[in-house]
Amino acid sequence: MTRTLTLAALAVALTAPMARAQQNSTARGAAVNDPLFAQAAAIGGLAEVQLAELGLQRATDPELKKFSQQMVDEHTRMNSELMTLAGQKQLALPRAVDPRAAFCTQSLAGLSGQEFDRCYAKAQLIIHMDSVAMFEAEAERGQDAQMKALAARSLPHIKEHLSMIKPIAMKFEKDQSGNNSGGSSSR
Repeated sequence: MTRTLTLAALAVALTAPMARAQQNSTARGAAVNDPLFAQAAAIGGLAEVQLAELGLQRATDPELKKFSQQMVDEHTRMNSELMTLAGQKQLALPRAVDPRAAFCTQSLAGLSGQEFDRCYAKAQLIIHMDSVAMFEAEAERGQDAQMKALAARSLPHIKEHLSMIKPIAMKFEKDQSGNNSGGSSSR
């Protein structure tokens, strides 16, 4: 249980700074910084592929395996589009995940079975919620027409990913809460 809570907190910590920045920017209706979006999207895309590859290796749930393969395929394609556009604009983008994403993946790699599936689904849910907010902000308030268009084209796919992972993650949460309610409390 402690491990699950730690992983959930880690996933929140992974995305919280970006979400807060997006909320503050949304409240003011301010333009977003296109190069900063590109950097954040590149890191997020790389993290998504790395995490999904781990899901392909470790997930035991067939829905999660299928979801993981789709995430590898689609995020690899989206990453390639972003890298191409950034190259045209002479924007240097990160080629590796940040330490938070690396730590999240490393933490998940230490899990197996249903515990992995539950924590992995939760991490995917949180990452996609953050990605939707980030891509919406760029699509709505980006200044560079091409970057804004890329975000707008990618957004329906990311929203679809979110709608796919949400019921899977909720299923694992229901299973977990059902398993915890039948036994004695160890709080």
